[in-house]
Amino acid sequence: MLEPEVKQDLREIAKRLTELRGSLDLDHKLEEIGDYEVKMAAPDFWDDNEKAQKIIGELNAIKSVVDQFQALNNEYEDLDVMAQLADEENDEDMAAELADGLKGVLRKLEDFQLQLLLNQPYDRLNAILELHPGAGGTESQDWAEMLLRMYRRWAEKRDFKVEVLDYLPGDEAGVKSVTLLIKGHNAYGYLKAEKGVHRLVRISPFDASGRRHTSFVSCDVVPEIEDDVEVDIRTEDLKIDTYRASGAGGQHINTTDSAVRITHLPTGVVVTCQTERSQIKNRERAMKHLRSKLYEKKIEEQEKHLAEIRGEQSDIAWGSQIRSYVFHPYSMVKDHRTTEETGNVGAVMDGDLDPFIDAYLRLQIQKKEE
Repeated sequence: MLEPEVKQDLREIAKRLTELRGSLDLDHKLEEIGDYEVKMAAPDFWDDNEKAQKIIGELNAIKSVVDQFQALNNEYEDLDVMAQLADEENDEDMAAELADGLKGVLRKLEDFQLQLLLNQPYDRLNAILELHPGAGGTESQDWAEMLLRMYRRWAEKRDFKVEVLDYLPGDEAGVKSVTLLIKGHNAYGYLKAEKGVHRLVRISPFDASGRRHTSFVSCDVVPEIEDDVEVDIRTEDLKIDTYRASGAGGQHINTTDSAVRITHLPTGVVVTCQTERSQIKNRERAMKHLRSKLYEKKIEEQEKHLAEIRGEQSDIAWGSQIRSYVFHPYSMVKDHRTTEETGNVGAVMDGDLDPFIDAYLRLQIQKKEE
């Protein structure tokens, strides 16, 4: 006899797959795949390489969704057969294997549904993430380094690649600022949920009196904009400085002025890059970063204007706190936008951010539907 929990998981998976099949409109997606494959078989398909690459990218995106759904559905059907056998033969080992398999499918379904929420134009792109400590000196700089580790651990769990574009170490500990390029499909779609101010409450390890401190770090996230997106940047609007690059701990990683800082004078936007040994390459990367930030700024201004037309109140100030991490007098991480919270602070600091990201994305969908 199967356990009630196992039967419940089977029903839950069947229900979710049925709902997904309807919302995805699989028959239409299969037709789209057929249309794309006909285009790719045309003799002149590769005459326009840029257009061909775009079609291949669109086809791969649709096939990825269909393939993942079909794989989940096949896995469920295999487990459903196993459930019938385990129930008929009263096989406890098979029942235990079935329970583990169902939990695995439920986790995959959660991840798949989360991916489906990432349907905005730039969600699929790489993400440029910056951390800047607020007032508080070493205490805030140490908090920035803790967040840096958290985002690196999150990226590792997803097999995303992380490149350090710029790193300014703290005076005693931590970092004064750091810029990461996080490369992976949907990296920006996930990490846009992290944009805002992160607040830490703890007993400071830098306070001999053992007092409780509150620290703030600003996290900024923009998509790494592709070259085909037009952003008007005039040479005369740029102030370009070069300086000697330094790595963690302040040691020189280059004996020449290879690091580059670019200031966009009309907006005051500043970007830096020191990851390459070549000044030319650092300049190219910094310009790409600048294009991304200016494009994001343009979008934010458009959204702000629309909000004003609608009469909505929206706080986009640097101090808009999105999440609190409390280490003392109790343990809790709480997101103030979604009310998502957990008492397992250690897991969050080790990169377990998906519950918060999932809650944020679902909230955005809900707001659009209202």
